[in-house]
Amino acid sequence: MPRLLVIKGADEGKQFDLVEAVVSVGRDATNRIRLHDTEVSRRHAEFRHEGDGYTIVDVGSANGTFVNNRRVDIKPLASGDHIGLGQTLLIYTAGRLDTPSRSDQLAEKINLITRPDLELSSAIVKTIGEAEGSRLLAKPEEASPWLKNALAHLAIMYEASQAVSHILDINELLDRILELVLRTVPADRGCVMLTSDAGPPVPKAVRWRKESERQEVIQLSSTIVDHVLKQRQGVLLTDAPSDERFADGPSIVRYGIREVICVPMKGRHETLGVLYLDTQSTTRDLAKQKTALGKFTEDHLALASAIAHQAALAVEETRYHQAMVQAERLAAIGQTIAALSHHIKNILQGLRSGSEILKMGLEEKNDKLIQQGWRVAEKNQARIYDLVMDMLSYSKDRVPAAEPTNVNDVVRDVAELVQARAQELKATLDLNLADHLPLILADPEGLHRALLNVVGNALDAVEGRPDPKVTIGTRADETWVRIVVLDNGVGIPPQKINDIFKPFVSTKGAKGTGLGLPVSRKILREHGGDLVVQSQVGTGSKFSLKLPIKSPLAQEAAGTSGEPPSSATLKPQ
Repeated sequence: MPRLLVIKGADEGKQFDLVEAVVSVGRDATNRIRLHDTEVSRRHAEFRHEGDGYTIVDVGSANGTFVNNRRVDIKPLASGDHIGLGQTLLIYTAGRLDTPSRSDQLAEKINLITRPDLELSSAIVKTIGEAEGSRLLAKPEEASPWLKNALAHLAIMYEASQAVSHILDINELLDRILELVLRTVPADRGCVMLTSDAGPPVPKAVRWRKESERQEVIQLSSTIVDHVLKQRQGVLLTDAPSDERFADGPSIVRYGIREVICVPMKGRHETLGVLYLDTQSTTRDLAKQKTALGKFTEDHLALASAIAHQAALAVEETRYHQAMVQAERLAAIGQTIAALSHHIKNILQGLRSGSEILKMGLEEKNDKLIQQGWRVAEKNQARIYDLVMDMLSYSKDRVPAAEPTNVNDVVRDVAELVQARAQELKATLDLNLADHLPLILADPEGLHRALLNVVGNALDAVEGRPDPKVTIGTRADETWVRIVVLDNGVGIPPQKINDIFKPFVSTKGAKGTGLGLPVSRKILREHGGDLVVQSQVGTGSKFSLKLPIKSPLAQEAAGTSGEPPSSATLKPQ
């Protein structure tokens, strides 16, 4: 299935499957693919299904659409293409739909003729070691004139390298390799078979030179395949009808198999399968070619070996990548469970302590103990609520409930909420709010939550510091409204700046969930803004919450209501 993978930008790590005929991409929530990138237009481009793949079409974006660093208006895409939209970079892969029955379907095109009691030597005219392909790639000057010339021009090998480096799907890669081989080697048919732990080699790609022959079954000798895999040698067979192994087999006459090249796919550590090529001839052709030279040469055998080696390396890399991704997923699941278990355990311990104090107060009819126990239980109940809300906020995309918002009012509400905590720490909480701050379209509840997380962290950072102080300020320019939170806390080491925005990474031990700052940044980016930090160890930190004045939320509201809210409709305070 065609897919886009975001490798850079606000949505880094996300994947989008392309399944519709037209897939729009942009900042607007109505797009099939929504990017939280302020440099991406509201409706930036479209992916249109044409033929066997997709074409990207720029639909009048402000900053342009780029494919492989070149600006384009319309461009058919190939697997591995890099697509630049604003500050976002995506990779396109045209993976094919692969079902569990694919190998069974291809197996119907392959018929292994098993004659273990016969020798293979009668038709083999040349053998080649399985390491010969890698040697030829490393030292092309030692090849024959024809092959040296082919390698010097780098035509087929360069395209094979491009396929290997860009195509992530194994089946698609092997199909592309076969296509390249048939363009260079005069074979009529070809297939790639990979070894299997459960039994005989499994077909993974099949190609015919003539489309009209796609329904035919390739009669492939298991004796040849077994010989290549066991002896670790590529073989060139000529004049196959005279091979005694096929004397009683009607397949050679019926399908006119004349010549065969079969080479092992040798990777770094093991042989992964074989690349098989053959030529077909009619009865009349066979009669004419009894004394004529065949289509295949020793140079074709060497070239096939070199390409098979390259394909084997790509298969190894893909399998390694898939294993690494799976391992990372399992590790991420394990880390998440461990982190959640740690936080939940701490909360449960707090609840147990509160309930024991409450029980003691009830038994002794001591109102002070009852109130103390209830306060502890209530505090940990609030921690459970915060943890669950942070997990919900971080786990899925949401469209902010936009409305004209007075940012200063949000700041005042947060300051009032944390004032008791500041007094408990004997910290000074100052407000430095700009006058005549413009109203912006934002989700006041989401903004309140993001700011509360940042201010709460700032208060935790100044705990135990001499003259602890936290300042919350607002300001605006032509583009942004900013909320700036300053503290004179312990500061953040430079090597840990990026880690504070990773989920479940907390510097507060049992006090934190490790989700506050990631959730805050996510909320800001959903608004088209961002959360950035500057810090100096021993001096303090500065967190800036940036919100665009011309918010993408305003454009979304315009698309819904039909009346675009301009800066004139949002009166300043």
